[in-house]
Amino acid sequence: MRYQRILAIVIDSIGVGFAPDAARYKSEGADTLGHIATYFERELDRPLNIPTMAKLGVAYTHPNGLDGVPAPAEPLGAHGRMQVISYGNDSLDGHWEMMCLPTRFHVDYFPQGFPDELLDKIRAFSGRGILCNKPYSGTQVIYDYGEEQLKTGDLIVYTSGDSVLQIAAHEDVIPLDELYRICEYARTLINGPKITMGRVIARPFVGTCKEDFTRTANRRDYGLEPTGPTVLTMLQDAGYDVISVGKTWDLFCGHGFDRTYHNESNMDGMDHVDEVMAQDWRGLCFTNLVDFDAMYGHRRNAQGDGEALEAFDERLSRVMDAMRPDDLLMVTADHGNDPTYPGTDHTRELVPLLVWSPSMQGRGVDLGLRSTCSDLGATILDNFGVAGNGEGTSFLAQVS
Repeated sequence: MRYQRILAIVIDSIGVGFAPDAARYKSEGADTLGHIATYFERELDRPLNIPTMAKLGVAYTHPNGLDGVPAPAEPLGAHGRMQVISYGNDSLDGHWEMMCLPTRFHVDYFPQGFPDELLDKIRAFSGRGILCNKPYSGTQVIYDYGEEQLKTGDLIVYTSGDSVLQIAAHEDVIPLDELYRICEYARTLINGPKITMGRVIARPFVGTCKEDFTRTANRRDYGLEPTGPTVLTMLQDAGYDVISVGKTWDLFCGHGFDRTYHNESNMDGMDHVDEVMAQDWRGLCFTNLVDFDAMYGHRRNAQGDGEALEAFDERLSRVMDAMRPDDLLMVTADHGNDPTYPGTDHTRELVPLLVWSPSMQGRGVDLGLRSTCSDLGATILDNFGVAGNGEGTSFLAQVS
């Protein structure tokens, strides 16, 4: 074992340029991080201020660099990019693949709305009617249907370009426990074989009218049960600690984790990271910070996305300052969500890979373009001497 503790942080949806198969996902030209950096230079007349990630070599994720972000001759960390090979383009697909379980099966999408056969079962179970039943932006759907939901108590059911069934409800109309129970039931209806979907998402909101409706941090994700062993379960079976921060617990239905911390926001998530890293443990802390995706990417808010990156960057510096010599940091993403791209859906992109430890001997190691995100999981297993499942190629020797 070379590192005692590995901290993997997923900056949700911060892709670094359209993937080779982007056309299949209608994502040609997408570049979440690149376009955010360009937006700051051209529209805000200032550079994107991410000095910590810059020192780690984030500008090298782009062959021509990132507007306004320096590319040091000798970055502190190893840097590269990874290609998502899973068939889907959602958080579940990216996270599963990182943990050596790429999704090589097709899930269902409902761009015309869900079938009555499915909705009738939800109506019968909940005793409530259903509103919307269309692909929709999560903020726009509560603007358009929230007032009717307040009056009727019906469920706002909607989807997106991803394989998700989302249910929005006002917290004063449908208590959280009831909403979660309905979502848990809906999950049982889409586990196959007739319908197989990636996630059910509970989307509670508050407010008095369409002008002030706001989604709360009480979101819950109900993912498809993992279809096989993952890095998480392999580590757990080998006796290592496996800790979840954020929605990583939800995406794996809790499988393989010893304990979890629910995030209210990115900064709350970083508070949890600080708390975990101050403890004694041996194994993996798998963290997801979702605000980049949920708060800014889907809402096509490039400035908000960039400012969230700047806030994360400052907190990342503090984490690195407190790391032990035998700790290893990995920063990556699960997919793209270019805030300058048409529509509101995820974009098919390569994802960044930044790796650093206080004890790393070499500087500026180029990890290149990894052929699958499972390389991250394979490296974690290699570090702890745990046999894998043949997915991914370890880059441990390059970062030791």
